[in-house]
Amino acid sequence: MRTKGTVTLATRGSDLARQQAKLVGEALENRRLEAQLETVDTTGDQLRDELIHRLGTTGAFVRELDERVLDGSVDGAVHSMKDMPTEQPDDLVTAAVPERAQPGDVLVTPDGTSLEDLSEGAVVGTASLRRRAQVLARRPDLTVEPIRGNVDTRVEKVLAPALVAELEDRRAADAERRGDASEPDKPTDDDNDAVAAGEDAPSDDSGNDHRTVDDWHANLSGLETRALDRGRQPADDAVAYDALVMAEAGIRRAGLDEYVECERLPLTEFVPAPGQGALAVTAADGETARQLHEVLDHPRSRVETTVERTILAELGGGCIAPIGIYAVVQGEYVHVRVQVFDRDGETSVTGTRDVPIERHASEAREFARTLADRGAAELIAEARRADAGVEADGQETADEQPAARDTEDETEDTDA
Repeated sequence: MRTKGTVTLATRGSDLARQQAKLVGEALENRRLEAQLETVDTTGDQLRDELIHRLGTTGAFVRELDERVLDGSVDGAVHSMKDMPTEQPDDLVTAAVPERAQPGDVLVTPDGTSLEDLSEGAVVGTASLRRRAQVLARRPDLTVEPIRGNVDTRVEKVLAPALVAELEDRRAADAERRGDASEPDKPTDDDNDAVAAGEDAPSDDSGNDHRTVDDWHANLSGLETRALDRGRQPADDAVAYDALVMAEAGIRRAGLDEYVECERLPLTEFVPAPGQGALAVTAADGETARQLHEVLDHPRSRVETTVERTILAELGGGCIAPIGIYAVVQGEYVHVRVQVFDRDGETSVTGTRDVPIERHASEAREFARTLADRGAAELIAEARRADAGVEADGQETADEQPAARDTEDETEDTDA
């Protein structure tokens, strides 16, 4: 409820969602408005065992927040733009689109292996139909598996195999040292004291790390410790992931890029989801919405995301089909790139166009209609039929099970 000088914002409860809402709150406070965050547990957060696109309709992470806005409980709600349905109630507006973060995707690995250098059959995790199709279009020899969880959880899943392997190697090295007390480069008590104090690990001239298992484990971060525990006690259906594809904005906002290596994927081949990297602040149409717009809105980001979402709405793909749409303002034009795939990345309709900025919405709709006539509409219809077939059967086979749609945090928190 609005109080003088205070703006109350609804947010999801995940770490990433709260971090994103905090960024909006800080921007408000820079304009001498106090911001209060109210955490809402959404349907999408509660159904953790379901892939996101199976939740029924786009908006599983959005609806409950906007209901709080419309009933007057809060002044506004902070969303990841790409979580938002292209249609919303007439009395609800997107009051502000803050400046967009990096819009693209990254390949996340424990050791910096590039997409090109992943071994044949390597397992790549993604919670997105679009990313699945794009990975398979580039590397059809890879195995792409669905993955759920917030950003932290998914990073833990890709770190787990490497940490378990390192643990076993260190245990073997410890056993070997215990069996040969005369080993010349065995760590001394002073070395172990230095590690415990957080100093550099003892090593020989070749740079080999000689910390004991206990010392190594004591210096793991909380994230790494959870990842190791996850790897040592895997679920019955656990998948050993070699890499993940995630939204760069999500992993960086969550502060997790220091724990893994990220290869930025080219925007020309891995066209991002509409609105990826952007936040949206919704509010009831009125004075508060106008105030939020004045304080927070970034005109360039609004134009770019409007073009992307207009094309998505016109194509009608929603969360059913693998669709990438990316727009960037270039002078008096908005350069737009679109990819529409089948679910295995074998067939696609792609296109680019420079849209006059003064007619960006109407020209975006025209571009979408052109793509639809070129075959995009049929690819989307095929995806819809495939999705309906899964619903009719009530289950997927291992080969047919699709990944979920794009969200920043996919229970995630919201591309990542």
